[in-house]
Amino acid sequence: MIIRLAAISTALITAVSTAHGQLLADELPPELDGVGIVQRLNETVPLDLAFIDHNGEGVTLADYVNGERPVILTLNYYKCPMLCSLTLNGLVDGLRDVGLNLGTDYDIVTVSINPDEGPELAAQNRKGYLAALDLQVPENVWPFLTGKQPEIETLAKAIGFGYRLDDRTGEYAHTASITFVTPRGVISKYMNDVQFSGQDLRLALVDASEGRTGTLIDTLLLFNCFQWDPEAGSYVPSAWKIMRLGAGITAVLLIGGILVLLRLERKDRGGGTGSDDTTAGVKNGVSAIKTGGLHA
Repeated sequence: MIIRLAAISTALITAVSTAHGQLLADELPPELDGVGIVQRLNETVPLDLAFIDHNGEGVTLADYVNGERPVILTLNYYKCPMLCSLTLNGLVDGLRDVGLNLGTDYDIVTVSINPDEGPELAAQNRKGYLAALDLQVPENVWPFLTGKQPEIETLAKAIGFGYRLDDRTGEYAHTASITFVTPRGVISKYMNDVQFSGQDLRLALVDASEGRTGTLIDTLLLFNCFQWDPEAGSYVPSAWKIMRLGAGITAVLLIGGILVLLRLERKDRGGGTGSDDTTAGVKNGVSAIKTGGLHA
């Protein structure tokens, strides 16, 4: 039953309507009623929500979403038999190729949707994923949080993360999804999958940071070559953006070529006039010498 729920939850990725941000609830099996993602783009995450970190310390989301860096927010639970591990392992795989520094260029916050889980289990999970990423980071980087039911529900509702507890198995039905949040706590993008390419993660972080993360080349690619395709769940080349960029480059080259030609033409005119004057001067000098010689 658990495996079946996980498999069905993964299939739910394609059941999310990105056009209207609503789930096709009438097409879902009864045990998955209310499970899915409702995209709440451009809405603000409630940063005052209180949780417990992996060290047992009380924190709020504002401790991590503090205006400095974009944040990848994941809702999982630490005893999840399948889907959460697939999602976080897929995230780790993509982060190996992202070319950005965790804790410096971006942050990750993972929150358990199970109120019965505590800091010890959170710490074990954090240690495992950081080891898989082969990173040594400060204790406040990539926190694994636990909390009480009201705060968990408030956060899940705010980001549109629908989940449901199966009373018979004690497991949670949910989808595979990660959420990108701007440094100010505004929802920027969703990736609903268990595999994430390094390029997609990097461009999403650049996008979430409003161009401050990454290099100028990243910004150039993001705003002039690629666009987010919700159906494909990745960044794809944009024909319109590439044509626009090509037209801009062509215009710059054309104007530059015209300026160079005008400059060369002016030099030619200036050089030609000087040559004529010199020739005329030489001729006049020779005539004067000859004339003077005749008078002598």
